Amino acid sequence: MAGEFGEVLRRLRTAAGLTQEELAERSEVSVRTIRGLETGKRTNPRMTTVQRLAEELALRPREREELLRAAVRRDQDGEQPAEPSTEAGAGAGVEAGSEPGTEAYADPTGAPADDGPGDPPAPTPPSTALHPAADPHPPSDPAEQLAALVTARWQREEEQRQVQDPFPLPVRWETAPEALTDHWANILRLPAQATAHPLDLDGELGEIAATYRRIPSRRLVVLGRSGSGKTILALRFVLDHLRTRGTSEPVPVIFSIGAWNPTTITLRDWLAAQLTRDHPGYAARGRGRESLAAELVESGRILPVLDGFDEIADGLRRPALEALNATTLPLVLTSRPAEYAAAVAETDVLTAAAAIRLTDLTLDDLAAYLPRTTRKPGREDPDANAWDPVLTALREQPRDRPDSPLATVLKTPLMVALARTIYSDTPDHDPACLLDTERFGSPEKLEDHLLDNFIPTVYRHRLHGSSSGGSHPGFDADRARHWLGYLAHHLTGLKTPDLAWWRLGNGLRRSTRTLVTAVLLALAIGLVDGAISFGVNGRVTGALLDASVVGLLAGLMFGFVHWLTYTAKGKQAAPSAVRLQLRRRPGATVWTAGPRLVIGTLGGAVFGSAYGFVVGMVITYAVTSDLSIIVHVGLVDGLVYGSVFGVATGLTFCLLGLLETPLDIDSAVNPRSLLTTNRGTVTTQLLVWAPTFGAVVGFGSGVAVDVFQGSVGPLVWTSEAAALLGVISGLGGAIGYALTLTAWGQWLVLTRIWLPLTGRLPWAVVTFLEDAYQRGVLRQAGAVYQFRHARLQQHLARHHRRAALHDDFIAPL
Repeated sequence: MAGEFGEVLRRLRTAAGLTQEELAERSEVSVRTIRGLETGKRTNPRMTTVQRLAEELALRPREREELLRAAVRRDQDGEQPAEPSTEAGAGAGVEAGSEPGTEAYADPTGAPADDGPGDPPAPTPPSTALHPAADPHPPSDPAEQLAALVTARWQREEEQRQVQDPFPLPVRWETAPEALTDHWANILRLPAQATAHPLDLDGELGEIAATYRRIPSRRLVVLGRSGSGKTILALRFVLDHLRTRGTSEPVPVIFSIGAWNPTTITLRDWLAAQLTRDHPGYAARGRGRESLAAELVESGRILPVLDGFDEIADGLRRPALEALNATTLPLVLTSRPAEYAAAVAETDVLTAAAAIRLTDLTLDDLAAYLPRTTRKPGREDPDANAWDPVLTALREQPRDRPDSPLATVLKTPLMVALARTIYSDTPDHDPACLLDTERFGSPEKLEDHLLDNFIPTVYRHRLHGSSSGGSHPGFDADRARHWLGYLAHHLTGLKTPDLAWWRLGNGLRRSTRTLVTAVLLALAIGLVDGAISFGVNGRVTGALLDASVVGLLAGLMFGFVHWLTYTAKGKQAAPSAVRLQLRRRPGATVWTAGPRLVIGTLGGAVFGSAYGFVVGMVITYAVTSDLSIIVHVGLVDGLVYGSVFGVATGLTFCLLGLLETPLDIDSAVNPRSLLTTNRGTVTTQLLVWAPTFGAVVGFGSGVAVDVFQGSVGPLVWTSEAAALLGVISGLGGAIGYALTLTAWGQWLVLTRIWLPLTGRLPWAVVTFLEDAYQRGVLRQAGAVYQFRHARLQQHLARHHRRAALHDDFIAPL
């Protein structure tokens, strides 16, 4: 007897006018599976199968929700999930291992499902929001999936930052001055001539989500001086808002707005690009031509939490504020007061936005927090605590005198956290030395002291293991300071807080990047060519000569391609948002075969013509010095090679495009996972490129010789020469493509080889960055790292520049 799901599926299939066979052909789910679901012989279908069937039935939102609800309800009735299908036939691969990133979803525009009166909402396990990995049936709506991913990410980040250890430092705020706030009538969304009464927005950390919801305009500016806790407040807002969020509310997502250039990209496009960077699965095409990320942003299903307005480059804050005012997006914006006030003075306040200002920590806050961060005292004096002399001295300070440097410094959570790390977590450091006003005569000197000692302190202890499961090699504190200084200097030059692995090489001069890429590529291809030539001919001299010529030409050619593609345009290779899959559903990616075929053919023809012309001239010059013969042979070889390489490159690019499919929609990333994913993508591209390109070149060379035979003169070409050309071209072309035109290839050339070779970074770059993250020097913001605080980044960059001037240790940007 068919269950509820089977009855719903059969009714919807019949209404769509499809037979079981027709639905199986469209959805790639086997007929046997569909028949079993409709008759009740198969129970608990995989959610990916349900979503695929819903998509191919072209269901309306209400019908889709009915089908999904029936599937979830069956699971809640206590039945065990079905084992993955291993049937042969049209749907075997779908049941066994279909990819969630290519599945259908409920409504990408964010419109709520038309349930109608009385229809109950789809049941959702209460643990889904906090533990998405444990949900056997993840939500089909991209916004709901994003909410689960964002929740999981920031919970892990809050744990890593030890925000709750032993308890969060108090972060309080008061309503900001009227000069930094819009008219209350605009904030309250009142009609004309209505009387507006200001809101009292004073509150503390646990009330930030409730405070935001009290603002009818849903636009809030959070102001606070450096280290006052703005980023922690933003993190807490996201988690609290998600915990109490209704399904119709947008999903709060933190964006580091310091990386935005409003003069080159619109806010919505930038938000979509950042969302795709951190969640590559959202690069998949939605219902229209746009990506899922763009659809979520355009439909208002994303609530941007824009952290770090003050980190936007000088001269760009005014256009940034003007661009924000040109939108009506609900948002939260954080900034230091001075930078925001300066931008307001040049243009206007953030339209319809209320503003709050973070307040300083009090002595009572310090007395409640710092003693609980130290180890428990010994039995001889159980009430003793290392911070007691410090707190006593601060309490006894006369109120009619200016605050001491220590009292001033310990008013911000950042400096309290640094002091805790240096003095509470390290028993042999006595915090009483911070009271020495002769040594620390100003707050600035005391802050520099804390920042100077932070790196040596956190690198004193060896960590037990890394997130990847291996053991930490340990890093010397002085070397770590130098490497971190270079990274901070690198970010300062790029004017961004985002430490992205694919942009680490951009700290080098453009000419240096191109030259290093060309030289290493020439060595790699020359080595491959020489090894193959020696293996075929057995002559060392001939192999060395051939390797030198081919390596040099390949380095020049691919170096020029790299310069033309990236260097001349001031761009860099970005991580791929797709992967290659030999079996996948058609139409899952926006790329089409036509453009790839045209671009590849033209590019390959130009490369092949130049390569053939130079090779032909070089080889002929070894036989004769007659210039006319040399040029003629070069032109003929250029024609033949251009035709062969053009066809081979076009077909290979076309094949790569056909095999591309978007990443899973739930593929939220961290820097290591994104690097691993891109390395896998490039490896698969190489495995496809080398045999395909090599086979077409090898076979096509013989065909081209037959086509041009007689019309351009007698041509001599053997099958052995064709095979050798095919092997060398396949391997060399794959290596050239990977190292010059992919983000992972540039990472390998510049960050894994050149920067460590010149002492700028360690050889184990990824391990070092993970180590710095676990020690609290860096933080993760999706696919990139950031320094724990902009103040720390600035301090390390300044120290690095001074060391560079003194030692002439690094090359300038």
